Amino acid sequence: MYKNTLDRYTDAHLRDLSSLPVIYLFLSFLYQFCHFTPNSSQTSSLSLILENPCKAIPLDFVFVIDSSRSIRTNDYEKVKTFIINLLQFLKIGHDATRVGLLQYGSVVQPEFSLSTYTTKSEVEQAVRNMEHLATGTMTGLAIQYTMETAFTEEHGARPMNLHIPRIAMIVTDGRPQDTVEEIAAQARQAGIQIFAIGVGRVDMNTLRAIGSEPHSEHVHLVANFSQIETLISVFQSKLCSDMCEVVDHQCQHICVSSPASYRCKCREGYILNPDGKTCTAIPLDFVFVIDSSRSIRTNDYEKVKTFIINLLQFLKIGHDATRVGLLQYGSVVQPEFSLSTYTTKSEVEQAVRNMEHLATGTMTGLAIQYTMETAFTEEHGARPMNLHIPRIAMIVTDGRPQDTVEEIAAQARQAGIQIFAIGVGRVDMNTLRAIGSEPHSEHVHLVANFSQIETLISVFQIIQLCELTSVSVFTNKIKKQTNIKTARCKCSAYFSNNRNQFNQFDPQFFM
Repeated sequence: MYKNTLDRYTDAHLRDLSSLPVIYLFLSFLYQFCHFTPNSSQTSSLSLILENPCKAIPLDFVFVIDSSRSIRTNDYEKVKTFIINLLQFLKIGHDATRVGLLQYGSVVQPEFSLSTYTTKSEVEQAVRNMEHLATGTMTGLAIQYTMETAFTEEHGARPMNLHIPRIAMIVTDGRPQDTVEEIAAQARQAGIQIFAIGVGRVDMNTLRAIGSEPHSEHVHLVANFSQIETLISVFQSKLCSDMCEVVDHQCQHICVSSPASYRCKCREGYILNPDGKTCTAIPLDFVFVIDSSRSIRTNDYEKVKTFIINLLQFLKIGHDATRVGLLQYGSVVQPEFSLSTYTTKSEVEQAVRNMEHLATGTMTGLAIQYTMETAFTEEHGARPMNLHIPRIAMIVTDGRPQDTVEEIAAQARQAGIQIFAIGVGRVDMNTLRAIGSEPHSEHVHLVANFSQIETLISVFQIIQLCELTSVSVFTNKIKKQTNIKTARCKCSAYFSNNRNQFNQFDPQFFM
């Protein structure tokens, strides 16, 4: 509307208002602004400035730029402009996206590493300062340097176990003077996601040999350097889209996005299956060691059995999953069932219900010795140590041992058994610490009476389902019952979350 109105006035008409200089300046500016028609590059720049919908997914991003003699000076400048425009979609910083760049001709010339700059303006200036090499086209050598040097921790890449996507973008206009197939395959195998951009008469088969799968997402060819700018919108989509929201990823637990790709990840306590999508619970060899002394009343003994059965709900039991054994002790050790006895949860539950109270002494040291020397042997169902299946012993006791526990418990821990010590009532805390594994804050727990032992289950439900536990039941610090509702946690799909506080869970998860 304002533009059409101003069209009726010429600059001369506006000058008639010169007696009002401020109004004249304002109307002149408004007139020029409304008649401003940006060219294509200005439109691109404006859209970059005004719109940046990218999500802050950190990357380790290395540009690998062909700087051979076949590239003319003005085309080399267009590549630099392309890089600078692409940077607008990256949040650059030490804890965000790190950017490195190398160019190559007959040799590789690193311009800056992933650890050199921490701001976008620094990176942009370094790109502007690049000088054309104008030599050969040793693309394979450049890929080798990228894999062996540019993406090392020494040069600023973050450790692989942090799962920060490693992205290499290769821009080339010619046929390599060395081989690329084998070294590119090695780089991809090493976890580098490669985008291959060809300009001009580049052999498409060569680009496919360099780029990651799927080629439709990672390999691009444009006719000339003037057209390379058209890829900005393409890479905006790749760098700014959450692939997990766009594709039908079919990840059973967690989908992790990276540019133009994604990977599936399992919650703690699970491992990813060969299909790359489904998860399997990490198996355990788990033995309950239950104090069945005369100091425990019959109704309290039943509460211990209920505690065990409730705890079983969080274990996937089977021959190739978690194996469960149980022994109780008084003046002697009475094994109820070994790790090889049952292969289903219902069988284990029934065996627990059938247990009978011994009502004798409290030979805890003897029970730990049996656990180490017998319960966790291959003969009784424990899997070989070289399989690295965690061996877990959970000891529940209410009294002072009538034998020594310090030395035998230390031997059991040294033998690779992770011991959780749960005390009920007036148990000496020093005795529990002598039994349990380090750190004691995670492995040693004391409740006031048998009615409260059930509170450990509810705490475990919150911690387990909010993905804060490791492969064993109590590997994370247990919150006091009064603090459960303020436990900080990241909830799974089965939970709702309100300001990082536990809210509620879906009971169907257990069905």
